[in-house]
Amino acid sequence: MRKFSFTGIILSLFIAVSCQDENGGQQQAGAAAFPVIEVPQRTVTGFTSYPASIEGKVNSAVRAKVPGYITQVLVDEGQKVRKGQTLFKLETESLSQDAGAAQANVQAAQVEVNKLEPLVEKGIISPVQLETAKARLEQAKAGYNSIAASIGYANIKSPIDGSIGAINFREGALVSPGDPTPLTVVSDIDEVFAFFSMNERDYLDFIQNAEGENIAEKIENFPPVELQLVNGEIYSEKGEIQTVTGQVDPTTGTVGFRAVFPNPNGILVSGNSGRIRIPITYESVPVVPQSASFEQQGIVYVYGVQGDSLAVSVPIEVIDRVQNLIVVGAGLEPGDKIVAQGVGKLRNNTPISPQPMAFDSIAQQRKPVFK
Repeated sequence: MRKFSFTGIILSLFIAVSCQDENGGQQQAGAAAFPVIEVPQRTVTGFTSYPASIEGKVNSAVRAKVPGYITQVLVDEGQKVRKGQTLFKLETESLSQDAGAAQANVQAAQVEVNKLEPLVEKGIISPVQLETAKARLEQAKAGYNSIAASIGYANIKSPIDGSIGAINFREGALVSPGDPTPLTVVSDIDEVFAFFSMNERDYLDFIQNAEGENIAEKIENFPPVELQLVNGEIYSEKGEIQTVTGQVDPTTGTVGFRAVFPNPNGILVSGNSGRIRIPITYESVPVVPQSASFEQQGIVYVYGVQGDSLAVSVPIEVIDRVQNLIVVGAGLEPGDKIVAQGVGKLRNNTPISPQPMAFDSIAQQRKPVFK
């Protein structure tokens, strides 16, 4: 029978425990390694966004004041124009003929007045006849001036400085003052308006949290806003909220806002769309990376680390999601340890082997949602 040395057995156990400690210090056999971070306290800025429509600061429809055929279109779409610049010319041949006849009537009436004046002075005829002739002269002049104005109206001019929109009629088209579609629209786009709406709840939160004693002061203290374009890019210029309707639309349950944006390069034009982004700053709040969270039945959870080796699901209150971070309202405190990644592989009360990681090394791995 072979004999075992008691001292040898003790030495073998010591070597085995030492090897286990050197291979990761696992406290429980088979526990998987997971990255663990401490919950920090940060100041972050998030954004609420709302669909917006863009319009030039001034949009002036250009219409014909007299009927006629277009003989010339002197501008092109997108062209910059000045107030008073001629945009369209209408056919004036028939008007010119009418003007000639009207001018002849003026001359005839003037001759009649000139003939009667000395006769009145000599008492040969009654002054009433002269006054009647003078009235006919004024009537003839009014008729001529009306036709002359119509000839002037045939030169259709820009009412404002701005940029030409779509040109809806070309040479040869018959136009008139009653046309429902304008010849074009001239827009002043050195600055543009962004119109958007908030629901009643957001409106009340926004107004109540703004600084100021009254609506006018609150509007003045609104933070600068951003415009996200349809391609996802953030417009380079900051905007300013100028007006609030102050009334809830009964059909939509929303309140209208108007913001103004500088447009020095003319990038924005009437008809553009986008999203207004209003900043919200959270001061010194607990945050966790979104990779640390999961959701069940509408409740958001993270896995807290209990006793340095046990992953326990913890429900949290989500105030906002900023970039790839979750702003936590309740459920966690700064300094708490949580599992940072791989939460889909865990279940409540799962033993783990924690691998401490720096918070930023986890939080910066994902591309931010907002720039």
